[in-house]
Amino acid sequence: MSTQGLAFTENFHVQNKTWTAVDAYTQAHSHPPTSPFHSVLLDALRNSRDKGLPDIATAPAVAKMYALQCRAKGVQHALELGTLGGYTGIWLAHMNPSLRVTSIEVNAHHAGVARENLAHAGVGDRVTVRVGAALDVLPSLAGDISSGALPRLGFVYIDADKKNNWNYMDRVIEMCETGAVIYVDNIVRGGKVVDAGNEEPNTLGAREVVERAGRDGRVDSVVVQFVGEKGYDGLLMAVVR
Repeated sequence: MSTQGLAFTENFHVQNKTWTAVDAYTQAHSHPPTSPFHSVLLDALRNSRDKGLPDIATAPAVAKMYALQCRAKGVQHALELGTLGGYTGIWLAHMNPSLRVTSIEVNAHHAGVARENLAHAGVGDRVTVRVGAALDVLPSLAGDISSGALPRLGFVYIDADKKNNWNYMDRVIEMCETGAVIYVDNIVRGGKVVDAGNEEPNTLGAREVVERAGRDGRVDSVVVQFVGEKGYDGLLMAVVR
């Protein structure tokens, strides 16, 4: 599906007509307007925009890829760090009816908008939004998993403050089942990740997780760069051993 001008319009998104056209063409076939939850995804983007949330939702093609990953593995419990408006959670839950999603959001306003969007999409009962800084919230989630109150994680999506990329990944690995997939978003950053002169905290956070995941024996990782309607970026994918 295309975002129909409801996202990725801010100046910091590097637009390319060909990249955007390819996304529009392919998504019209892979997730056409006749798809069961096409309209609620657009509603979520619209409501998030109208409520003042930043224009940084996950690109539709990437969100659907995550949802398909959960379906392919039969994931029972997924974790998202960085709820924003609940857009990715809607994709995950709608395409995986037996999936439970735990989503952590530091901003109470964002969390409130996300809950509105999730309820409107009919998945509010399966996507739980926990409010607080992820490093403060993760211990309670670990306790719930350890006690058996929640299943171990089969899928993790890290899309929060970038300087803590590795801190988040390091902590969630222990909550994952063997074979779980962890994605860390915004790694390539338009190529900044290899600009030795760039010491922005977000870029340093991207480099740290790439380098530390690469030498951590608990996971096997790879970085994939891509282009699309949201611009030029990439992600780190890791599989828990």
